[in-house]
Amino acid sequence: MPDAVTRTRTPRERWAAPGSSHDRVVAVARVGLPVAIGVLAAFLVMAPLTAGGDVSFVLDKNKVEVARERMRIQAAQYRGQDTKGQPFVLNAGSAVQRSSAEPIVQLRQLSAGIRLSDGPAELTAPSGRYDMDTEQVRVDGPIAFEAAGGYRLDTTDAVVDLRRRKLEGTGAATGTVPQGTFRGDRLRADLESRTVTLDGNARLRIVPRGAR
Repeated sequence: MPDAVTRTRTPRERWAAPGSSHDRVVAVARVGLPVAIGVLAAFLVMAPLTAGGDVSFVLDKNKVEVARERMRIQAAQYRGQDTKGQPFVLNAGSAVQRSSAEPIVQLRQLSAGIRLSDGPAELTAPSGRYDMDTEQVRVDGPIAFEAAGGYRLDTTDAVVDLRRRKLEGTGAATGTVPQGTFRGDRLRADLESRTVTLDGNARLRIVPRGAR
């Protein structure tokens, strides 16, 4: 008789009977679901740290403390525009910023690419300090400027205003222009208009075109 009762059970009754597949599913779910939830939560927490793409954060500047540690960057690049809207690019082999509250960045192996009206120009120096607020570079040591048309300028201890395209040096300066060569104890230069003002022992040597 029990065999007859078993044979007359519906598929739903057999599925819900003790020891059936339903019991096995419930037993597995009782253990598996909490584990799966824990794995999912861990993934959501760790995803921003392991994601290959960019991650954005919105911070309240009134509630975020200023970082005290030093920031060090290899192969840094800064971009900006001058007063005429022309772009410039400042590259450095390394950059160190003392803190996020200080706009001064210590640069090494720096070069600045400037687009002038008649073509590109480049400034190079072994080291300098870049003020991100004023977009000025202060160089303690040698600095070289080269532009199209045979212009070259070499000086030391200078301040370069990338926004206004001006250079002012306190050390001895030498240079080459299409008309010849010059030297002086100090100089002020407008890089855009190619005008140079020499102070102290100014010398200009004009080379005739036929002698070149």
